[in-house]
Amino acid sequence: MKRLSIGVMFPSSRSAAVDVRACARHAEDLGLDALFTGDHLAATVGTMESTLTLATVAAVTERLRIGFGVMVLALRHPAWAAKQIATLQHLSGDRVILGVGSGGAVHGSRAWEAVGVQYTERGRHTDAALEVLPDLVTGRTTVLPSGVSIALSPGAAMPPIWVGGGSRAALRRTARYADAWFPSVITATAVANGRRELADLAAGYGRPTPHLAVGGSVLLGPTPSPSLLSAATAGLTRYGVPPEIAAHLPITGPPPQAAERFRQYAEAGADHLILGVIGDDWQRQCELIAETRSLSELS
Repeated sequence: MKRLSIGVMFPSSRSAAVDVRACARHAEDLGLDALFTGDHLAATVGTMESTLTLATVAAVTERLRIGFGVMVLALRHPAWAAKQIATLQHLSGDRVILGVGSGGAVHGSRAWEAVGVQYTERGRHTDAALEVLPDLVTGRTTVLPSGVSIALSPGAAMPPIWVGGGSRAALRRTARYADAWFPSVITATAVANGRRELADLAAGYGRPTPHLAVGGSVLLGPTPSPSLLSAATAGLTRYGVPPEIAAHLPITGPPPQAAERFRQYAEAGADHLILGVIGDDWQRQCELIAETRSLSELS
């Protein structure tokens, strides 16, 4: 089996009580490939700002990739987003993965109202930002959607773009702009089907088929807690996942059992797995994820 790149989501729902530096060092010491954080202005739970969190991770690690899971571009002016991304590239030594999303309805309308962006216009704003980001980040003179011309300095290498979401719009956006498709809460079968559609869309833009990065959730160990699994399933349904599918999406059980799920995603075409941890024992779950990755590579 091909080697899956394995990343973990920073426990952002408890971010104010978590030692970012300790989490980053632990993930790197385990040999995991990346640490991602969510990006929210006003969410149902308190979260720390994503670019500052990733800058802290970059400062205490040497190898670990740092990723947005995902940056909601429509909440930011594209020039400021580019300045943040370029700075993170310099601070990290080009380790950034730019996950991008248009934003969902699960957290309500407060963030959109706060920045004066209409929720219904978020897709258009996202596409407009993706058009200009590569030139902005790399320091080339760029004409912004407002018509203003600007060149940012110092420029940096443009990081890979991973477009989040499982919708047709996300597939189209991936095919046109991105290096990888980054859906979450998705079955291996849906990954394989999406990959075929993505290949056709990318060909229409004269581009190679983007890579696949799959977001998932884990609760590893011999006896998964029914109450935690029930809460996790309920959380998935808030993102529109049917309950009968949501109940089977978390990757559970001891590492040998979970390794089979890793292999299923790899066989469906996934190149990367980015895993969120269910429950509070984030460090132990990371250890079990690393063990599962090793077992999945033995086949």
